[in-house]
Amino acid sequence: MDLIADIFLAAGALGAGFYCFVLGRRLNRFNNLEKGVGGAVAVLSAQVDDLTKTLEAAQKTAADSAETLNDTTQRATEMARRLELQMASLHDVPSTPSPDPAPPVPQETSAPVFARRSAGGRQ
Repeated sequence: MDLIADIFLAAGALGAGFYCFVLGRRLNRFNNLEKGVGGAVAVLSAQVDDLTKTLEAAQKTAADSAETLNDTTQRATEMARRLELQMASLHDVPSTPSPDPAPPVPQETSAPVFARRSAGGRQ
């Protein structure tokens, strides 16, 4: 009976060893940086880093644009206030009558400078 138990124990150990060998090979293929999932993870990690840098640059550009737009809006508001003040001050100025327009100068009609040649000969 001990002999049969030892044979089963050895067979179980060999089966477990073979199973670990197969799992080890699968894990190596899984983590292969060129063809396996490890390579895909490495590529995705690099893409995430690139996208993070691009996003930070876009956020900085958007913040700068928003600041410029805010400054421009404030300047436009100030100019609108000045224009309103100038328009209000124009209402206080008395209107002056416009002078009569000058009569149009008659144009003299002149004779044509070039004459047409006759069909028969030279002049």
